[in-house]
This record gives sequence, structure tokens and C-alpha cells, in this order.
Amino acid sequence: MKASQGLKPQDVLILLKITTLGGQPWRAMDLAQKLGISASEVSMALERARRVGMLGPDKRMVRRGALLEFLLHGLKYVFPAEPGPLCRGIPTAHSAPALAHRIALQEHDRFVWPSDKGHARGQAVAPLYPSVPHAVMKNPRLYELLALVDALRIGPAAESNIAGQELERRLGGP
Repeated sequence: MKASQGLKPQDVLILLKITTLGGQPWRAMDLAQKLGISASEVSMALERARRVGMLGPDKRMVRRGALLEFLLHGLKYVFPAEPGPLCRGIPTAHSAPALAHRIALQEHDRFVWPSDKGHARGQAVAPLYPSVPHAVMKNPRLYELLALVDALRIGPAAESNIAGQELERRLGGP
């Protein structure tokens, strides 16, 4: 398999979006519209996810155990995040509501996805895919999952462990 045939960041976004649908039927074109990704890119992402075992053969059902295993043990190595300069944006990682209630934060420890729609200040963290800030504004459950994923990408061990437990709970882990 060529390296270019492996997972891409938008594949994780699409898989997480599908998990938020709770088994409801979906169409690739609807995912594309809601996530700000082209329909052809969604189609290619679904095929990549099927090939690596994160989607069933029919490309309809996410294999949550495989997705969770990748998120917990591989994501930070494949799609790492580096905190950047202070900016305005949408809270992510341990700064987002999904974790903020469990972790004591200092002012300089806040992370955000840069966005003119956000109202928080913190260190910039590039989202997995450029359309993430837009997509999460319409889907609180997707926002929680992606913020937890970012905690895995950038957080120290303690925050990563808490984020991992929260992802297991939300994704129905092993």
C-alpha cells in the first residue's frame, strides 16, 4: 500500500461525524455539505477507512473499536498538533467544555481553533481539517469528540488519559 493510501485527517472527521448520527441513515453528499468537504473527498475517505478496517465492507457502519484504538494509540503520531500563538477562536482540547470541568486551567493553558466566530482566547491549534470550526458550530456532539481528539493530539499524559476515557465512554469502547 502506498503511503498516500493511508488515512488522512479528514477521514477521522468523517468517521466521527458518522458516529454522531447514532445509526441513522446518511448520504455521502449530506456528510460533505455538513462538514464542508467535497462529495468526492468524502467518497475517497470512506474507501480509505474501509481499507484500513474502520468501516464495514458496505462503508456504512463505523467499526468503533478500530477507530477508538487508532485515536488512543496512533493519532498523536500520525496527526500531531503544535500549539501556536495566542488568538481568538473556539476552545478545544482540555479548554473545551467536554474536559474543562475535569481539568484546572491556567490562563496560559488554553487552546483554541482559530476562528473569527469564536469568543475565547488561547494558543492556536490547527484543527484536523480546516472546516472543523465551521462543522462543530452546528453539531455539539461532534464538537465534543473533536475537542477530545485534540486533547489526545496535544495534551500531556494526564489530560490525554482523561480524554481517552471520555472518548471510550462516548464511542462505546471496549
